[in-house]
Amino acid sequence: MSLTVTRKSNRFYPDSKRVIARLFMPRMNNSFDRAQSIIQKVINLSDDDVNLTLNQILRDFAKRHRNITKTLENHFNNVKDIVKKVNGDLEPLSLKRKLLIGSYFTMEYAIESAAFFNPSIVEAPDQTDLEEGQKRIIVSFRATGEGHLSSIVFRRGIIDKNNNLNFAQPGKLVDIPEVIKRHVYNKKNFLKKLDEMHIHKDVVGMVMDRLGDTFIYGELQASISETIKNIKITPSKKKVIQSMSWLADSHYKVTFSLDTAISERVIFPVSYTEKNGIEDARFVRFIDDDGCITYYATYTAYNGFAILPKLIDTKDFYNFRILPLNGEYVQNKDLALFPRKINGKYAMISRIDGVNNYIMFSDKINLWQNVKKVQEPKYTWEFIQIGNCGSPIETEKGWLLITHAVGPMRRYSLGAILLDLEDPSKLIGQLRKPLLIPNDEEREGYVPNVVYSCGSIIHNNELIIPYAMADFASSFASVPLDELLDELLNNKSFV
Repeated sequence: MSLTVTRKSNRFYPDSKRVIARLFMPRMNNSFDRAQSIIQKVINLSDDDVNLTLNQILRDFAKRHRNITKTLENHFNNVKDIVKKVNGDLEPLSLKRKLLIGSYFTMEYAIESAAFFNPSIVEAPDQTDLEEGQKRIIVSFRATGEGHLSSIVFRRGIIDKNNNLNFAQPGKLVDIPEVIKRHVYNKKNFLKKLDEMHIHKDVVGMVMDRLGDTFIYGELQASISETIKNIKITPSKKKVIQSMSWLADSHYKVTFSLDTAISERVIFPVSYTEKNGIEDARFVRFIDDDGCITYYATYTAYNGFAILPKLIDTKDFYNFRILPLNGEYVQNKDLALFPRKINGKYAMISRIDGVNNYIMFSDKINLWQNVKKVQEPKYTWEFIQIGNCGSPIETEKGWLLITHAVGPMRRYSLGAILLDLEDPSKLIGQLRKPLLIPNDEEREGYVPNVVYSCGSIIHNNELIIPYAMADFASSFASVPLDELLDELLNNKSFV
């Protein structure tokens, strides 16, 4: 039978008007010397010139940012060591002169000017003041701007009793976190723990000798990268380096101001591992054994050379904790966490080889060591590769997993499989044909012939799928749940 798939009229497109004020360092062979030159010129200005120039900046930019003076002050603090080299002392500098210096190291960045895609959808924490049959939702998107630098942004909406989606207008301002706290490691304690783990190989010294008495996760990764350039990597040395990375259970925390709307909050790359972008967050509403709810998201950090799977957790979408995912089998993209523990263990869908879908179980949410294949490409529309489109969804008949597949002409389509409720390593249902294929509108964009999703939701007995169109914009589709489950269970050809 042919499934009833209804495309919604909702569309989300890139918007070049949504900007943040981020740190800017002028590029030259010696950016430090250039920065010194700029700072010296500002210091040489008269007080009148400082006031005139700063007032013009505030007139032009204050309405575009929530607290532009605070941003300018923060960016001044980022270069204050260079200021000390130039001026010797910060005390004689007035606040206005400091703000003006900060402005020369600030730039606007249009976070979603290039693409607004790869959405995931979850039930919002606040479900008050709703009518019968309604559900408040939060949709996350991958927003991409200049240089293909990606971040995570959000929109809030309501699904009504007829499964129509209504979204609040996004706020006019965009905010990066108010507070950023990095985890700092003590080298002595780090080495002690390595010793306890019986990891003594000489490569440990080569990596650690490059670091100070304290260090952050990104500095450790940079030291590892430099070390492996100069040595022959044997299997044993590779294992030691992996163990060092796993031990570095690094994390940072970000906090947004309480006066921001959720559409105004952007999780912008912070750590060394993310400097080239945050990709494809898959959010899931996770219910722990004690009933407590935490929102987790797996995503891919990219530093320009390598990817690092990471995990976000939040309870309120104001305060976020970010940490790496560790283990041998979380070294590729496409990770999606189940919404609860199964038989006392966390469970995760993965794609360790870039081709097939796997499942992993773990006692610890950020450490994954065991893996089992659950699905491989079977039909012509998925011969190149398959992967997940977000976290599995629990139904009475099994775990529903929306998948993506790549076939001829590198066309992406969405599919679905059903996994056993008690043992989700068992495949019990699979679609023979795609659930969604890009139509004439959806196939045109930055990357042609692609539909892609990072997480769906069930409401009023329908599956609602947010999906990206050609890696450019986003929309939604729905399919009757019972119809989909029946079609999944009618296909036994994979057994």
